[in-house]
Amino acid sequence: MAHPRIKFCGITNLDDARLAAEAGAWAIGTILWPGSVRNCEPDEAARIARDLRRRVEIAGVFVNQPLDEVIGLAEGIGLTLVQLHGDEGPSFCAEVARRTGAKVIKAARIAAGSDVQAMEAFHTDFHLLDTHRAGSFGGTGETFDWELVRLRRTTVPLILSGGLTPENVADAIAATQPFAVDVASGTEASHGVKDPEKLRAFAAAVEGAEVVA
Repeated sequence: MAHPRIKFCGITNLDDARLAAEAGAWAIGTILWPGSVRNCEPDEAARIARDLRRRVEIAGVFVNQPLDEVIGLAEGIGLTLVQLHGDEGPSFCAEVARRTGAKVIKAARIAAGSDVQAMEAFHTDFHLLDTHRAGSFGGTGETFDWELVRLRRTTVPLILSGGLTPENVADAIAATQPFAVDVASGTEASHGVKDPEKLRAFAAAVEGAEVVA
C-alpha cells in the first residue's frame, strides 16, 4: 500500500495554498461555510484554484448549505472535490456529484460505532471521518477512537480527520490505514494561517508512517 495522501484543509489564502502544495498536498481544502473561523472568501478560493488545480485537487467544504449555493460556488471556483460536512443526505450528495462533475467527500462526525456504520448509506467518492463535538462541525483539534474505523464494511476510500498533528499522524495511519489524512488545526500558526514548518513536519510524518503492503 502506498503512503496516504494528504489533504491540507482550512486554507484561506494563496500563499498558504502554495506552501501546502510544495509540502506534498494531494488536495487543498478551502472552507466555504461562513460559520467557520477558517472561512475562505470565494474570490480567494478561485485564485487558489486557478493557480494550483493542475497540481492538486481543489476541495470546497460546505455545511448544510442550499444545493444551488453549493453548485454555484463549485462551478464558479472550479472545485474538483466537494466536501459535505453537515447533515446532507445521500440524495443531496448524489445531486451535487451529478450537477458539478466534481468528486464528493461525505464527512461524518464520529462518537460511536453507529456513526461509522451509518456511512454505509453514502455511495460517494470518499468518506471522511472526523471527531464529534456537540455544536461543532469539525476543526475541533480533537481525535476520536480510531478503533471504531474497524467497523467499516464499505470499499469507499477513507479520509481520516480529527485532531491530527505531526506528532500523532503516524500512529493514526498505523491504526486505520486510510487512503488519505486531513489536517487543519494541526498545521496552523493561528486560525486560518498555516505554519510552514508544521506543514513540512506533517508531510514527513506521513511519509514515515507504517503502511500495510
